[in-house]
Amino acid sequence: MGAGASSMLGTEGDEGGGARRTVMADLPESCVAEVLLHLDPPEICRMARLSRTFRGAASADAIWAAKLPRNYGYLMAVALGGDDCPAKWVLTKKETYAWLCRRNPFDGGTKEFWLEKKRGGICLSISSKALSITGIDDRRYWNYIPTEESRFHTVAYLHQIWWLEVRGEIDFGFPEGTYSLFFRLHLGRAYKRLGRRVCSPEHIHGWDIKPVWFHLSTSDGQQAQSKCYLEEPGMWVYYHVGDFAVRDSFAPINVKFSMTQIDCTHTKGGLCIDSVLIQPRGIKQQKIPPAYLQCQQTNGSYY
Repeated sequence: MGAGASSMLGTEGDEGGGARRTVMADLPESCVAEVLLHLDPPEICRMARLSRTFRGAASADAIWAAKLPRNYGYLMAVALGGDDCPAKWVLTKKETYAWLCRRNPFDGGTKEFWLEKKRGGICLSISSKALSITGIDDRRYWNYIPTEESRFHTVAYLHQIWWLEVRGEIDFGFPEGTYSLFFRLHLGRAYKRLGRRVCSPEHIHGWDIKPVWFHLSTSDGQQAQSKCYLEEPGMWVYYHVGDFAVRDSFAPINVKFSMTQIDCTHTKGGLCIDSVLIQPRGIKQQKIPPAYLQCQQTNGSYY
């Protein structure tokens, strides 16, 4: 095997005038393209560095057309604000793929989507400002605070309330597949002190008494619900609401979702609501290293 690899990667000819060795540049571009079709996009980009032949094959429209979602035309229209791509912006399939992989805001910047590079599904994030939050206009209960820890640069912060109810919905043409929906929440208010991230637990209370209920429903009759106690102060946590399936990428689906804790026997507070995330099922979420997430405790307890 070593000899074979050496032959493939050898020089164009022997110094002694012997027979010319086979090199990677001798592979027909069509053969290379057949191989690249079986790789995911990050692997294709790495293979493009091997030689001019691989680079040419990796730029072919046929390669990237196979990686694009079937409804990429709809997705590009959303990314461009509903306008068709101008004639002067004639994009190759590779350029179209790269465009969809970046974060594309829409609905006044309160939502954004991007293409997940390995699976080819769509990830979509919805800002707290695009959600219907009971009491959000009353500063005694809620207010929006700026933060660098949100992609939307703002989160909704709850001081204290009896009735927690957060609802939202989205109409979107997802590519076929199964998707998971999450609420991104944080107990405590984070801030910087002496260059270090700390978290104030001043208003955190009530989340260990009764669980929070999460629910989603779709326009084609799918439903899911879950419940859990909110915990892990000082950390952004993705709370899984449920999953739904998309069977037709050319038929936009309406997804409604909610988060409620409406037991009025006690108050609750100290909660940051950043966003709702929809992504292909199975993608793991990463947490910020806990070394930077130490809360200041009061009387030895968060609650």
